[in-house]
Amino acid sequence: MNELMLLELARTAITTLLLVLFPLLAAILAVGLLVSIVQAVTQVNEQTLVFIPKIVVAFLVVLFAGSWMARQLAAFTVEVLTMLPLLRR
Repeated sequence: MNELMLLELARTAITTLLLVLFPLLAAILAVGLLVSIVQAVTQVNEQTLVFIPKIVVAFLVVLFAGSWMARQLAAFTVEVLTMLPLLRR
């Protein structure tokens, strides 16, 4: 395995990771921002109030997009496993 193959594998791994985590992180960020705005407007300064909506949204995102996330990770795993014979060189 030469350096170009290793760099390509690392790039693909990082790209797959970002692609799979983006929906989850974006949803949690949006809910956190909305709850923070509501807290600022209503002057409710409860720090634990933001956790329940984030947990619910994270569960919903995984529920609806989990199969897509798993397919992406499975495709990357198959790609890495097919490259295993090339790693010995």
